[in-house]
Amino acid sequence: MKLALLASLIASAAAFAPSSSTGAARASTALDAGKKSQALPFLPYPENLAGYVGDAGFDPFRFSDFAPMDFLREAEIKHGRICMLAWLGFVAVDLGARIYPLPEAYEGLTAVTAHDALVQQGAMSQIFLWCSVFEAISTVSVIQMLYEESGREPGYFGFDPLGFLNGKSEAEVNEMKLKEIKNGRLAMLAFSGVVTQAVLTQGPFPYV
Repeated sequence: MKLALLASLIASAAAFAPSSSTGAARASTALDAGKKSQALPFLPYPENLAGYVGDAGFDPFRFSDFAPMDFLREAEIKHGRICMLAWLGFVAVDLGARIYPLPEAYEGLTAVTAHDALVQQGAMSQIFLWCSVFEAISTVSVIQMLYEESGREPGYFGFDPLGFLNGKSEAEVNEMKLKEIKNGRLAMLAFSGVVTQAVLTQGPFPYV
C-alpha cells in the first residue's frame, strides 16, 4: 500500500512538471513496471487494484485490466455475502435445522439430497425466479454506479440495521469493510469445500 501511495504521488508530481521533464515520467513508469504483487511476488502488481480495501495484489488472470474495478468489487462482495449465508444454511440443514410446517416430501433430506427433491417438486425453479428478480433490481444501482457516476460505493445498499457503522471514523469503517471482504473470501472457499466434501462422503456434518 505504501508503494502504491508512493507511485501515485510520483505520477501526480509528473503531471504538474514541465513538458521537458521526461526523465521523471520515465522513472515513474519504470517504478510501476517493477512493482510485484504482494500475494504473488513472482507476478507484476495489478495497478488497477490500488486504493481498494483488501488489496493484496491478487489478480493472476488480470481481470482488472479489462473489467471496471467497481464492477469486480461489487461481484466479489455479493458472492462473499451469499456464500457466508450459504455455508451457514447448508450446515444448519445437516445439523437438523428445519422450518415448520415441513412438507412430507422433504422429511429426512440432507443439504445435498434436498437439491434433487426441490428440482422434482418444482421449487428450485421458483427459487431461481426470485433470485433473478432480486438480481435484476440490484443491477439498476450497479449500472448507475458504473455509467452515471451516482457516487455509490460497490456493495453499498444502505442496509445496516444494527448500526455497525454508526459514529465510526473513516479508518474504522475501512476496517469493517476489510473484515467483510476477508470473511467473504473465506466463505467462498469454505462453501465450495463443504459442498464437495458433503457430496464425496454422503455423510452428516462434519462430512468425514
